[in-house]
Order: sequence, then C-alpha cells, then structure tokens
Amino acid sequence: MRETSVAASVRTAKTAPWTRSFLSYWKRTWPLHILLLPAVIITLIYHYIPMLGSVIAFKDYKPWIGIFSSPWVGMDHFHYLFSYPDTKQVIWNTLIIAFLKQLTGIFIPVLFALLLNEVSKLVFKKTVQTLVYMPHFLSWVILGGILIDILSTEGILNRLMGAFGVEPIFFLGSNNWFRTVVIFSDVWKEFGFSAIVFLSALANVNPNLYEAAEIDGANRWKQVVHITIPSITPIFVVVSVLALGRIMNAGFDQIYNLYNPLVYQTGDIIDTFVYRVGLEGGQFSFATAVGLFKSVIGFVLILISYRILYKAADYRIF
Repeated sequence: MRETSVAASVRTAKTAPWTRSFLSYWKRTWPLHILLLPAVIITLIYHYIPMLGSVIAFKDYKPWIGIFSSPWVGMDHFHYLFSYPDTKQVIWNTLIIAFLKQLTGIFIPVLFALLLNEVSKLVFKKTVQTLVYMPHFLSWVILGGILIDILSTEGILNRLMGAFGVEPIFFLGSNNWFRTVVIFSDVWKEFGFSAIVFLSALANVNPNLYEAAEIDGANRWKQVVHITIPSITPIFVVVSVLALGRIMNAGFDQIYNLYNPLVYQTGDIIDTFVYRVGLEGGQFSFATAVGLFKSVIGFVLILISYRILYKAADYRIF
C-alpha cells in the first residue's frame, strides 16, 4: 500500500504545472462550458460549416452532380465578376448607401442623445425613449409594406403634397429619390436604439463636473461643449471606427423589401445582386464568388478597424 502511495506521489510530481492548473480550472468551470455547448454547436452548424460551401465559387457548380463532382474552374468566376457590366454599379451603390447609413447612423443618435440628456422631466424623457426604440423591433417586411403604401403615387404623402399643387412623385420608383428614402427610413428605424450606447456613456458622466462648471459661471451650452461632448468622445471614436467594418453591408432586408427593377441603377447592392443572380437566376457559382469577394473585403476592413482602435484607443476584444 505504501509503494502504491509513493508511486502516485511520483506521478503527481511529474505532472506538468500547466496540466494541474488546467485540471483545477476545468473542475471549477465545467458546468459553464456545458451551458455554453448548445450555443457553440448552433454556431458551428449555421455559421462555420456552411463556409465550406464557398468552394463552389471556384467550381462550375451543378446541383444535380453535387459540389465535389462539379468541374473545377479556378478564378474564372472572379474574372467574370470584374468584367460583368453591372458589377461596378452594384459595388458603387453598396458603398454609397452603406457609407451614408453609417454616417447618419452615428451622428443623429449622438445628437439625439445630447438633446435627450438635457431633458429634466423624467416621465417625458422615458416616454420619448420608449417611442423612438419601438421601430427597431419592427421587421423590414412590415415597414416595407407601410412605406410602399405611404410613398406610392396614390399614397398619403403624395395626396398631401397634391393638396398644395405638387405633382405626385414615385419615391420608390425614382432613381433620384430611392437612396434618400432608404437612408432616412433606416435612420428613423434605428436611431433610437443606436442612441442607447451614447445615453449610457452620458449617464456615467460625473455630476460634480457640471456643478463645478455651474459655479464657475458656465451656462448649459458651455457645459455641453466642455463636459458632455468630451465625455462621450471615446465611445464615439470606437463606434465610428467599428462602422468601417460594416461599410460593405448596405442592408439586404431593407433594400429587398423596397426596391424594384426601376431603381436597380441606384438601389441594387451586392446582397440583392447575389440573391437575384444566384437564387433567381440559378448562377450559384458566380453568386458565391460575388458573396465571397464581399466577405473578404469586409473581413479586411474589420481587421483594419480593430487595428486602428488598438493603436488609437487601446481597444481590444481579446
């Protein structure tokens, strides 16, 4: 018995320190890992395993013979992508719409948060917050139907303008108006929810700073300029730089529910182009190549944005 005990002690002594540390950590945290397991499995199934299908971007994919039996064509689809007549316009539309969305989607929530922060009536403040949050939780399928009814030539807006002698405008069928409708409707839907992060930053500002400024004779405007705005500048910088990684995402749900062939020139983006060419046109390999091109560019932009934040604000996710 004594020899067995000695042998066990020798084996324990020979165990590497990192192994003992890992075993101790696992004994303490294994229930949390089990709790996390379903989410990990779902993420693998719906996000990572489908990435294997990207190989059809390099093949002449035929559904009836399968992915692996389809002939290999290499970079042919990517060459066709850059020679396709609509590609440049689609990429340009995506960049314009996404950039304007990100620009207005940052500055308007900041402005709203600053204005709401100056409201002293708590009941009114909470009521306004609730009202502006609500559109975020509505689907673009619902909002698309509402906007189509409002902005059609026989819609409420055109009837109201007609009462003042203005000719009807087909907002969703005009290349001059479609982007404007897309930008403003997206801002209306999301600005209240996007302002939450800025309102949270404002809530953490030390009230003693305002009291000291008031004693020094600073009015409300000077307090906003010298205290409020500098206090939210760090989170503003973080949100602005992270928006760079979403510059290739112009919003498929919104565009798909609002656009039509009349506005392809200004409203067709990469995501709707992929859907139309791939699922409706049956060009699965070419559509995958377009989607893979967008994903690679987006991935590079995300890396750049995180690198900028790490250098400028010491922000990191791991």
